[in-house]
Amino acid sequence: MQHERLHVKHRGHEAMHAEMVLILIATLVVAQIVLVQWKQRHCRSYNMVTLLQMWVVPLYFTIKLYWWRFLSTWGMFSVITSYVIFRATRKPLSCRTPRMVYKWFLLIYKLSYAVGVIGYLAIMFTMFGFNVFFRIKAEDSMDVGVIMLFYGLYYGVMGRDFAEICSDYMASTIGYYNMGGMPSRNLSNDVCAVCGQRIFVDVDEEGIIEDTYQLSCNHIFHEFCIRGWCIVGKKQTCPYCNEKVDLKRMMNNPYP
Repeated sequence: MQHERLHVKHRGHEAMHAEMVLILIATLVVAQIVLVQWKQRHCRSYNMVTLLQMWVVPLYFTIKLYWWRFLSTWGMFSVITSYVIFRATRKPLSCRTPRMVYKWFLLIYKLSYAVGVIGYLAIMFTMFGFNVFFRIKAEDSMDVGVIMLFYGLYYGVMGRDFAEICSDYMASTIGYYNMGGMPSRNLSNDVCAVCGQRIFVDVDEEGIIEDTYQLSCNHIFHEFCIRGWCIVGKKQTCPYCNEKVDLKRMMNNPYP
């Protein structure tokens, strides 16, 4: 009866509905063209505006619709990430900051990846009807899957974009080379160009003890330092000499 009343109410509106659909499609096409052109011509402003929208817009809906679970996770993520960005943008840069930045976004990557995969499996679990064997309602299992998939995608993309901002700021701060591509400071062979600490220390000496990586230009770095430098795979140059290096030969991605 409700369906019949709906048809009666909208009878004769077919032409208007078709026109609305065409307007919607045209708007989407034009908006997509504008966004692509904006990204190509002003990539930095495009990334900043879209990231700000992704960060702020969900906050409005969570408060309006009382989604306190998402608001709590959003708040914790925002507070910690804001502190990490604050540390990454300080000058002079602390020698511990690249490692801290890398570890935080490594944690975000692992958590978002795991949550997203579990959400996807929950959706497939429901679509194939396995929820019946466990006496779980299809609506409940699908809701859990969609929510977890959204959490994984949302925080994964947010973490990636914020990590790129941090890496850009750190690259402009800790590099040993100037705009002309020549090193502006001298670097000893036993010093990491990222953190400024000695590469090899004795057991009783104060310093960083971890694995090292040697780039094709023969400069050596602490493992987490160079991974923090090339976070999200954007920094394909040596922090000291600015020589182009193939980091993919050293690691498939900065998040093993």
